[in-house]
Order: sequence, then structure tokens, then C-alpha cells
Amino acid sequence: MTEPTATASIDARLLLRHGWAVVALPLISIGLALLVGAGIILVSQLVIPKHEFDPWLPITAYVALFEGAFGSENAIVNTLVASTPLVLAGLSVGLAFKAGLFNIGAQGQFLIGALGAVAVAVNVSSQPPLVAIPLALGGGLLAGAAWGFIPGALKALSGAHEVVTTIMLNYIAVAVVAAVVSGPLDQPGSPSPITAEVRNAALPVIPGTDAHAGILIAIAAVFIVAALLDRTTLGFEIRTVGANPDAARYAGMHPRRLTMLTMSLAGLLAGAAGASEVLGVTRMMTASYSTTVGFDAIAVALLANTNPYAIVPSALLFGAMRAGAGLMQIDAGVPPELIDVLQATILLFLVMGPVLKRVFRLRGARSGIEAADAITRSYAGDVTR
Repeated sequence: MTEPTATASIDARLLLRHGWAVVALPLISIGLALLVGAGIILVSQLVIPKHEFDPWLPITAYVALFEGAFGSENAIVNTLVASTPLVLAGLSVGLAFKAGLFNIGAQGQFLIGALGAVAVAVNVSSQPPLVAIPLALGGGLLAGAAWGFIPGALKALSGAHEVVTTIMLNYIAVAVVAAVVSGPLDQPGSPSPITAEVRNAALPVIPGTDAHAGILIAIAAVFIVAALLDRTTLGFEIRTVGANPDAARYAGMHPRRLTMLTMSLAGLLAGAAGASEVLGVTRMMTASYSTTVGFDAIAVALLANTNPYAIVPSALLFGAMRAGAGLMQIDAGVPPELIDVLQATILLFLVMGPVLKRVFRLRGARSGIEAADAITRSYAGDVTR
């Protein structure tokens, strides 16, 4: 073997080893979660017997789940639509993690972003789409950014922990949506509080499908966030503050300012998720409008190790589960709530990363859940100094 060939072989092995270290824990977590889900399906047949026991029911359920997500052109479109807000909200959580911040508030930022988009949309719905759509999107992005700025400012100026403040703001966001939709945005004559249709502010769709332009917005956001983190001075400062606030301060950076800016950007991304959902899918809001996107985004970001590019397949996985749940219920009789169990179990196994490393002898394997030490870092690192 010549020297160049030997060097290439070594490089290939190192590349494969590095790739396996990145994907090992996520793949094992997903596999174990599917096994747990299969066990629940089997046990449920014994606890609540409706038909003859079917040992192959888990396989039937998972095949139906896959077909419901990817089995047809319409299924693929539904998966992409379901994944779009997860990509944007996952970027929101991942960006905050890079700065050592645990953004539990993507849920509230999503709702306020959706509300901001609808509020602008119903007021410009008679304008041409080229005017109405950018204004409505801008309203959603600014509303989400403003909602993200609040915990960032509280963290920077008073040391209030973002986990606590964002959780509180999630509940406040639900109340704000209910109050605004029931009040100034309520459509006269409707039997229950509901906004008017966004009409010309609705995102363009591919005729005959549910695919809307929000998919392109999510893809663009991935490249923008990746470029921000990897190719700009601001991104370097965000990552430095996340790694060591004291070192960043010593280097002349401003952790307070960066904390407020990062949380505002995180809110903007979550607001974009809400705006894309109401302008591209629902096209109106009710007073009881609810979603799990903000909470699912936490698992999406952690499964992707907070890498902007890896958030795309992670979001596709969770979106595919949501899109295929209906066919799984029809073909296998398994309730769609199993998807919540699977997603929560994936997150649980990610949390158990150190245990899985020992059990499966995974040297150098990494998981996004390790970014959760941002909680302890941000408690210890006082940006108010």
C-alpha cells in the first residue's frame, strides 16, 4: 500500500469515526424509543383487549406511520408542512443554547409571533399580496423578537434565570392570545372568538397541495443561522459567551448585550414559526389556539446537537411522526397520542446519554442534551456583573 493510499484510508476511518460519534446517541435513542413504543402497543392489547392479540401490531403501526408520512406525494407534502415550524422553532432553541441560554419560551414566542402576524394580516388583507405578505411576516417576526427580548433583558439586567421567566411568559402568551382574539381581533357575528381570514396575506401555495412558501423560509433560516454562527463576528461572540461568559468579558465582549440580542433573535425565529403556521396553514386564529411546536422544538434541537443543519432531519423526523399518526390510527388502531410518548422517550434517552455511552461502549459520542449544562452555566455565570 502506497503512502497516499494509506493516508486516505486513515482519513476515511477518522471521518467515519467522527460521523458515528455525532449520530450514535441520537440513532440509539430513536431506536430504543421505538422499542419502548412497541412494548406499549403490545401491553395495551393485554390491558384493554378489544380484538385477538396481534404480536405483529407494532410493525403494522410503524409501517402505517411511515406510509402516512412518506407513502405518497401528499403524505410527503404534509410531512414538510408539519416540519416547517419545527425547523424554525428548533433553530430558536438551538441558537439560544449556543449562547448558554435555555430557551423554554419558544412556545410563547411562537404564539405571540402568530398573533402579531394575524394582527397585521387582517389590517392589510385588502392590499396586494406583494405588500400584505411581507408586512404580515414582519409583524410576526417583530412580535416574536419582542417576546424573546423580555427574558433576555431580565437575565442581563437582574440575573433572573431564563428558564423561569420563559416558562412564565409561555402562560402569559396564552392569555394574551385569548384576550386579543376575544377582543380587538374578534370577527363580528362569529359564534366563538375568531379572527378574520388573512386573505391576501396568506403565504403562496403550490396549487393542489398544502405546500406553502413557509417551507422555503425555514430552509433559508437554516443557512442564515449557520452562517451567523460560523462566519460572523457576532456568531463567534455568541458561542464564546455560551462557552465562558467570564472569558468573553475579559476579551472585551459584552455578555449583557449579547444575552439580550440572542434571546431576541431566538424569539424572532420562533415568531417566524408562528407566522408561517398561521399565514400558511390555519390562516386565522381562535382564542384557544394551541400547539406543541414550542415544546417539541426543544427535543428537535437536542436531538440535532443544536447544529443548524442537523435540525432539518431532526425536525423532519418529528414532523413525519405527526403527519403519519392519522394513518397509523386508521390501519393499526393505535391512537396518535403514541407519538407524544415516542417523542418524550427519545428525549428521555438523550438525557440518559452518559448511561448509554457506557452500555454501548460509545467512545467520544456526543449528544445535544450535553448542551443542557447551559442551565448550570447560566446559573453560575452572572452576566449582570
